[in-house]
Amino acid sequence: MLPPRDDLHFLLFDWLHAENLSVIPEFAHADTETMQAMLDAALILAETEFLAHAAKSDANPPQFKDGRVQLMPEIAQALAAYRDSGFFGMGTPTAEGGLGLPYTLVATLGGIFSCANVATNGYAFLTKAAANLIREVGSEDQKRRYLPPMVEGRWYGTMCLSEPQAGSSLADIRTIAEPLPDGRYALRGNKMWISSGDHEISENIVHLVLAKIPGGPAGSKGISLFIVPRRHVDADGNATARNGVTLLGLNHKLGTHGQVNCLLGFGENEVCIGELVGAPHDGLRGMFVMMNEARIGVGIGATMGGYAGYRAALAYAKDRRQGRAVGERDPSSPMIPIIAHADVRRMLLRAKSYVEGGLALCLYAARLVDEAKSGGAAAAESQALVDLLTPIVKAWPSDYALEANSIAIQVHGGAGYTRDFPVERLWRENRINAIHEGTNGIQAMDLLGRKLLADGGRAFALLSARVESTLAAARNNGVLAPLAEVLAMRWAKFASAIHAAGAAARTDMDLALANAYLMLDAMGHAVVAWLWLDQALTASRLQAEARGPHLALLQGKIAAAQYFITWELPAKDAQLERFTALDPLCRDLDPHVL
Repeated sequence: MLPPRDDLHFLLFDWLHAENLSVIPEFAHADTETMQAMLDAALILAETEFLAHAAKSDANPPQFKDGRVQLMPEIAQALAAYRDSGFFGMGTPTAEGGLGLPYTLVATLGGIFSCANVATNGYAFLTKAAANLIREVGSEDQKRRYLPPMVEGRWYGTMCLSEPQAGSSLADIRTIAEPLPDGRYALRGNKMWISSGDHEISENIVHLVLAKIPGGPAGSKGISLFIVPRRHVDADGNATARNGVTLLGLNHKLGTHGQVNCLLGFGENEVCIGELVGAPHDGLRGMFVMMNEARIGVGIGATMGGYAGYRAALAYAKDRRQGRAVGERDPSSPMIPIIAHADVRRMLLRAKSYVEGGLALCLYAARLVDEAKSGGAAAAESQALVDLLTPIVKAWPSDYALEANSIAIQVHGGAGYTRDFPVERLWRENRINAIHEGTNGIQAMDLLGRKLLADGGRAFALLSARVESTLAAARNNGVLAPLAEVLAMRWAKFASAIHAAGAAARTDMDLALANAYLMLDAMGHAVVAWLWLDQALTASRLQAEARGPHLALLQGKIAAAQYFITWELPAKDAQLERFTALDPLCRDLDPHVL
């Protein structure tokens, strides 16, 4: 169920030219040979240690016994192998003891482990994101004490934002941080939905907690960020006695059973000490360092969950025999594999277009993250594009890779609805991605209100220039030229839609944002269609040169681009028109009629 090595090679090297990232000084050591070796190591470890216990950990969720969380031993074993291979530090600069790999490769490697076992990979994913936040925002002393054990994979990390009464509405959090004479803080409050929040598989757990200092500004402007370790950390960076962090209960989830998710209490039974990270009342800015990385990671995780389902359905369709060819009247003739049926091929092509398109979207964004480190005007452009695309990268795969999981169940028929096959588990595991790290409705408002309208359309213009470059190249390709015209017509509609929304926002922002999800969904399709066309150009070139991955893979890329652009993209016309019309139906709807 892991992604084929050839597909990853095509995306990274034939299409994105990841080897060129070595011109950025901090990635100078990451040549093609190094990146290829890391891909191979990740695929082997993911299959032998992560995939091997994915079904078992789903059937044996964490248990709360004798005041402790108990996990099946295979989870700790897999993470120990991951640690020993250096994967916790794969994106950490070499000067800090890590491997210093480009984020384009780090995202790919993380996706491999998510594809194998998203629950077990979750512990590592959050740890790396927490370490990156401390690196970006923490003091030199905090970095000295906390980063080495997190980069080594001896200590794990979490993010603690939501509370029982305040999910995405962070302005309403109630956790308080009282200043202490020694410059630290005493925290009191509860945090809900904390992934990896309590376990015994690491020496310490470093919680990054949002709280309010009394007397600060009201609402989100009064939020501060704190490091709250499960065990106190002394001046030399050693974990010592337990801090006042209490496990109040486990959440019983639909999927990702192998990863703990819990309610934590801070200062419930004893004093809970935290260290301020960054300036007082500036916590959201710091936390968004972690959340933006997490949002790209959610997109990759969602994509790979759908990819695993697609690969399982493809294998099943080749093996499962049922029915006969249309026109075959002899009941004694052999049954044929279900992939021989046109409708099954349609379903598989649809799923392929979603998951491989989603992976291209995520890795393109990851490469922009790397380019933003190159310096100069090009870096600024890349950062603007990352900011624009992040809501789409989080939301589009979490909607459409989930649909690919549903398609995988359908391909399996009744068997897919049972636990005898992995596709029902993969659907359950993927369902969370449209919810966490900001629901897709929140991503839609972020895309429209902050990214498309707030900068006067600058980032959209930068994106449009890249789309136009692809369209120009495709118009010179006999096979792809018709696809370019389909995409060009749809892309032109976005400028009109954004203009209409901007005009409305000047007088009625509430109306402009009311149907923001329609824009997010339609624009996500258009961006993925562009990336499919761009991939098809690469595949067509490699075909003409008679080189590259297997020719079937190249033809598959072109077929998926043809399907997505001519079948999927036009289906979004109606909702883009509804968005442009600024339909007030849902905004003005009386809740009592629901």
